Amino acid sequence: MTAEALPAELRRMIVQLARTPRLLVACDYDGTLAPIVGDPSQAKPLPESVHAMRSLAALPTTTTAVISGRALRDLATLSRLPAEVHLVGSHGSEFDVGFVHELDPDTTQLRTQLQRSVQDITRDQPGVILEPKPASVAIHVRRADPEVGEAVLNELRSGPATWEGVQVTEGKSVMELAVVETHKGNAFEALRHQVGSTGAIFLGDDVTDETVFGTLSGPDIGIKVGEGDTLAHYRVADTTGVATVLAMLMEERRAWLYGEQAPAIERLSMLANERTVALLTPDARVTWMCHPGPDSAAVFADLLGGPSAGHFSVSPATPQYDNGNGSPRSVLPLGQRYVPGTMTVETRWSRLLVTDYLEHGRDAHHTDLIRVISGSTRAVVDFVPRPEFGQVPVRLTAEPGGLRVHGTSEPMVLYSPGVQWRISSDGMHEAAQAELELSEDSPTVLELRCGTEELAPSDTPEPQRRTAANNYWTTWLEQLRLPEVEPDLVARSALTLRGLCNTDTGGIMAAATTSLPEEIGGVRNWDYRYCWLRDGAMSARALVSLGSTEEAEAFLDWLHRVMDSLPGPERLHPLYSLAGGTLGPEAVIDTLPGYAGSRPVRVGNLADQQVQLDVFGPVVELAADLAVARGELREADWELVKGMAEAVSRRWFEPDHGIWEERDVPRHHVYSKVMCWVTIDRALKLAAQYGRSADPSWMQLREQIAEDVLKNGWHPDVQAFTTAYEGSDLDAASLHVGLSGLIDPADERFRSTVTAIESELRSGSTVYRYRRDDGLPGTEGGFHLCATWLVEAYLLTGRRTEAEELFQQLVNNAGPTGLLPEEYDPIAERSLGNHPQAYSHLGLIRCAQLLSE
Repeated sequence: MTAEALPAELRRMIVQLARTPRLLVACDYDGTLAPIVGDPSQAKPLPESVHAMRSLAALPTTTTAVISGRALRDLATLSRLPAEVHLVGSHGSEFDVGFVHELDPDTTQLRTQLQRSVQDITRDQPGVILEPKPASVAIHVRRADPEVGEAVLNELRSGPATWEGVQVTEGKSVMELAVVETHKGNAFEALRHQVGSTGAIFLGDDVTDETVFGTLSGPDIGIKVGEGDTLAHYRVADTTGVATVLAMLMEERRAWLYGEQAPAIERLSMLANERTVALLTPDARVTWMCHPGPDSAAVFADLLGGPSAGHFSVSPATPQYDNGNGSPRSVLPLGQRYVPGTMTVETRWSRLLVTDYLEHGRDAHHTDLIRVISGSTRAVVDFVPRPEFGQVPVRLTAEPGGLRVHGTSEPMVLYSPGVQWRISSDGMHEAAQAELELSEDSPTVLELRCGTEELAPSDTPEPQRRTAANNYWTTWLEQLRLPEVEPDLVARSALTLRGLCNTDTGGIMAAATTSLPEEIGGVRNWDYRYCWLRDGAMSARALVSLGSTEEAEAFLDWLHRVMDSLPGPERLHPLYSLAGGTLGPEAVIDTLPGYAGSRPVRVGNLADQQVQLDVFGPVVELAADLAVARGELREADWELVKGMAEAVSRRWFEPDHGIWEERDVPRHHVYSKVMCWVTIDRALKLAAQYGRSADPSWMQLREQIAEDVLKNGWHPDVQAFTTAYEGSDLDAASLHVGLSGLIDPADERFRSTVTAIESELRSGSTVYRYRRDDGLPGTEGGFHLCATWLVEAYLLTGRRTEAEELFQQLVNNAGPTGLLPEEYDPIAERSLGNHPQAYSHLGLIRCAQLLSE
């Protein structure tokens, strides 16, 4: 029996239940997992059901249980289910084998009297079988003549069944007399409460299972096996149907939890228009997009939750071919590329081209994602919007101009004149699909318009809008000074950094995504869609070094506005929203299973409440570089520099959480102290160069911080500058003792630190941040940014060959369209972390420039 043989409504409910955050799967044994047989001791479960229950039990956030009238010991012996499957016996009175020892003396005496009375009544009655249990006795009459069986049951009903303290449960040809309360419904509810289930399914065939069916509500599914009156809403014919249900639930649950085929992170391409971003898979699926801004809730979250979390896909309608195991698979595209010098992406199949871009020139709450589909074949389009991470119901209506999306907080339409859409529903959300007959002369244009209800044609033809969007990027790129080493990759990195900038506010995102994992299946999944002072300043500084200053000016203006809201500069948070506001509490979207099963999916970032004393240094370095590029120091920027120096003077001696935002107790991080020194050092140099008045205390403060670092940061036993004053562990960020100029790179202590970090933290093509226990479970990949620091350290210590080799390995780790996420796993040879990551791209730019000098 296949899943297609199940009723359509039941299949739909199974698909929906499979996506609940914490699932409870429970069933009866006899007549459900195992067919009813004449000899109860020979009731063996169907292998298919055992496999499905075993597989479900192995899935995260999934609990399985068998609730039976059998004694727990017999149930365990017969079922041979793994320990991961909870077994509940005696209609819920046995949750473990030792339950009998919990009976008080009076109850134990009652049980003994009960068993003796039942034995007297059933003695010499052919076909009647007794099943003694720790707290009850079951009388089976299935194998007795009907007249004998009914006579025995009647005598029990008028005899021991009437005793005070005896609980009676009757099923098919069985009666159970217990000295404790037995109730499958109570057992089921106890399990549900214990595991915190958000959705459950129960399958059973007996009248005793009705107590469970009566407890089900909401997304729960109750399935009656066989004939008879029932409170369950669904029914299957027999145990084969049970196996089919369990197998389908297992496949759907596994696909939802682990992703059907999670695309490699580095193969995702980013669209941008400096107001929002979108990510494309290599086969032209819009897998991630938020609205109204990139740090808002997602409209398409397929990247973190699979197709049910929302996507916008285009693919050839035909052909399909057998992939070797009997199932069809769509033809993969021939390739994907950026139109050179732009943020427009082309995905090409034979006879099909999909061109994607985000239009420029709209207001902050109006975003147009434009998809141009051309070729000489048939194409299928799936439009599956799921606003608010799929947590609100969505309805679609077709109009002459396209589709209107209902249920969103902001208006949204898909302008698609002439396209015939088929709208379907899963009970909560609607989706639309269309099949296009393409011709070379008339491409189909789809415009997802967010923030407007307008379904009328645009005043400007699409080709002109695409040209304008492309010209915006190419014109900006032409002003840059690209290095001789890897100029094309540097250009792509510059465009990526520019795409992470927000033109309305001046804020700069650290990365385009949230919750892409630092370990597949792990919990190190963070939200990077915000503006860190450190990351933003470093990104803007990289663009200044290439010849573009407007991003730096906008970022510093953004920071001015943030500081205007604070009582003092020392109260700066490490990060803010792109608009410059403080973040709400960090939260978990538990309806999304995460990329390749990596949970939780987080929104917000708890790091905004941390103390990170290194953030002042990058801001002052940016102000210094911007002054050099412009030939003058803006008065407002000098005020900002003085604010950063003031913050350092008030707090530099405190412990902090450091650049890596460890969720552990604060430490005196070497990198943070170095950046405090950088703040004062660069402020003094700016004052001297531009004729500003420096605070008289700065000179002494600079020396004091340097002495503190050299005294407490150097560990003689390790022969390196360590992570923090309190330990001997190493950190790649401590390379900045030499990279910053606090000590001469020729100093033997710096050379020794480089060697120590290379030995402990470098692994092939990548460099880890650290190897210490940071208080979080699991591991992580190496950081591309740390690799670029080591490249620079190699160059400063005269090791150019090693620098060139490591840089080339970094280049080789970039995706096919030139993008880099945060991390790389050299063992599994796969990318990790949020994508694209500003750190990685600014580091690549810096290395290419240094290697070109």
